Amino acid sequence: MSEYIIKGGKKLEGEVTISGSKNAALPIIAATILNGGKSILYNVPDIHDTKMMFEILKQLGASVEKRKNKVIIDTNKINNQEITEELMREIRSSVIFVRKFNRKI
Repeated sequence: MSEYIIKGGKKLEGEVTISGSKNAALPIIAATILNGGKSILYNVPDIHDTKMMFEILKQLGASVEKRKNKVIIDTNKINNQEITEELMREIRSSVIFVRKFNRKI
């Protein structure tokens, strides 16, 4: 088990910002397709996997806008149902994208 030893007799204080969980963010990003409109996500980790999920959404016709600690995804104008093989190979989580059955794309 790791431990921190603090010497000096001074009070330890400060703030740490923790990024969101990749395993929580990826299915939520994919689920924005089901909304068929604007979704606002906060605290999405800025990592390769989330960037690839955003690229997949853009390829499908969605718009993705990043502003500080939030991401605005608009899936209202999705006009494509296919994800290129190159993007599929970039991230295993791409398989969680689904198509809304009663929505004509």
